[in-house]
Amino acid sequence: MSNDQDDDRTVIRPSGFSPSSLPSNPPPSSFAPTQAAGPPSVLPSMGPPSTIASSAGESGNALPVGTFLAEFELLAVLGEGGFGIVYQAWDHSLERRVALKEYMPSSLAARTGDTTVQVKSERHRETFDAGRKSFVNEAKLLAQFDHPALVKVYRFWEANGTAYMVMPLYEGITLKDHLKTLTAPPDEAWLLGVLGPLTEALGVIHHEQCFHRDIAPDNVILLGGNGARPLLLDFGAARRVIGDMTQALTVILKPGYAPVEQYAEAPHMKQGAWTDVYALAASVHFALIGKTPPPSVSRMMGDPYQPLAESALKGRYSERFLRAIDKALIVKPDERTQSIAELRDDLGLVAGQGAPTMMPTQMPARAAASPASPREAARQPAAGKSKAPLIAVAAVAVIGAGAAGYFLTRPATAPAPSQTATNTAPANAQAPAPAPAPAPVPPHFDARQQFESVVTQQSPGFQVSAAPALATLRVDKDKLNFSIRSERAGYVNVLLLGPDGSLLQLFPNAKVPTLRIDAGQTLKLPGKELELIASEPLGTEHFLVTVSEQPRDFSMFSTEREDPYLKLPTGARADAFLAAWSRSTPMLLGTAPKDCQGTACDAYGAVVFTMEIVK
Repeated sequence: MSNDQDDDRTVIRPSGFSPSSLPSNPPPSSFAPTQAAGPPSVLPSMGPPSTIASSAGESGNALPVGTFLAEFELLAVLGEGGFGIVYQAWDHSLERRVALKEYMPSSLAARTGDTTVQVKSERHRETFDAGRKSFVNEAKLLAQFDHPALVKVYRFWEANGTAYMVMPLYEGITLKDHLKTLTAPPDEAWLLGVLGPLTEALGVIHHEQCFHRDIAPDNVILLGGNGARPLLLDFGAARRVIGDMTQALTVILKPGYAPVEQYAEAPHMKQGAWTDVYALAASVHFALIGKTPPPSVSRMMGDPYQPLAESALKGRYSERFLRAIDKALIVKPDERTQSIAELRDDLGLVAGQGAPTMMPTQMPARAAASPASPREAARQPAAGKSKAPLIAVAAVAVIGAGAAGYFLTRPATAPAPSQTATNTAPANAQAPAPAPAPAPVPPHFDARQQFESVVTQQSPGFQVSAAPALATLRVDKDKLNFSIRSERAGYVNVLLLGPDGSLLQLFPNAKVPTLRIDAGQTLKLPGKELELIASEPLGTEHFLVTVSEQPRDFSMFSTEREDPYLKLPTGARADAFLAAWSRSTPMLLGTAPKDCQGTACDAYGAVVFTMEIVK
């Protein structure tokens, strides 16, 4: 599984020509409806639509230029990702350029030689159909909303075994890219000018019990130059549904922006309006100091968050503004700002005030930031005046399951400083800040590797051994039994990694809350109280046994149970926990009691063994 935060989204890729290379009103082309995909080719820089060829994309699933889908003629491939393909198309009915999104989960389906999409295997049918339903439901939902800060869906339909939606092409830059051009944080008035329309848009979707769940600076674009108005993108589409069903979803949560309830599967950790409140506030936090709050999962283990109202920003922003953001970033959902209306009230955005038709086209003149500003070092120099490439940001979203918009982006230029700012700034303030170092690749959680890590880092002297009574177990016939021996007394912990990738804490559990072993004792498990008979899935079961000086706690990872056993996270949730893990001991050792001090608290021995489950 990849850990690239964007690898489940449509690829952002220059097409090789500028927006000016396409006429605003292209004549009907000489192409007949195309039924077969052609080879990849290069897009020319100029020429009428009839001469523009298509990039077939990385998978070969993209339809060729000239293909007709209903009244829409495909002009170019704008982007292709794991869940869909985005085309620039000409609407022959209304005579306008549009973005057309095709549902195409490449891991589940493929093109059959024409426009038809078919699943690769019948075992993928249910997942493919569920994703398509989510895609259509999202389009239906977004088509009902009408707000200038929300993407508009013109049309959607199902055909050729798949589904399509048509949206506008938007011209602008992402909030993330705009912030990179600045040498100082945006001021409060500018930020409120962005927050006003965004909170109004979120209020619209929240009223229908729909939630974005993926707000971040790269999911907001500023339309018209430096940002005449903000537009909210990428509600996180059918990829969520497909990921949930296949348990093979790449990381869709953005550490720093995602609140803790998005990592949890417990009933008391529900998602709601407060989930979007946290992510929006985290985006403001990033705009103010150049970094996100600490990942929410790590904040649950010990909160290092520094309130903005008590930081160096005090005095440059109103106390009301900073306290509103701090309140919206409280890690516990029930203590956080509960609704968009409450957030707007905390910020002083009254009804009808926060959605200006136009925002300031450039930042107000400011003196250069002081050396103490944490924002300055994170800024990149302004982009040059290079010719604007055509870039499609394919942010497919379905609300609660995804939809989005597509837009043309231009390299942003930093706002010109006023003469006053130039005169009052120190001479060295004019030098652009160095580009930030590439972000480190997030760690990937592999349970078997984590088992080995626990074994290799064990303390000397424990000498723990374990062995199964039977190395091979027959389904519905043989019982699971194994024995443990330790040279030192301690607390026993047993984790089980199933053939299906599930991870359980066998011991201790709800029925056996504490399990100890004496020095030199051989302990036979699971005992008569927990008789376990082999069951599917077939394959290898991996067991990690630890004997430790202190009891180990795993409750910070999960509260979900497969009675009586604790179910530990895997996949994206485990990746997030591993990324936030700052202790010197392995993650799957868990933690010692909080009141325990010293190296002896983490002393332990460990061993791994396996069993085969067969028919």
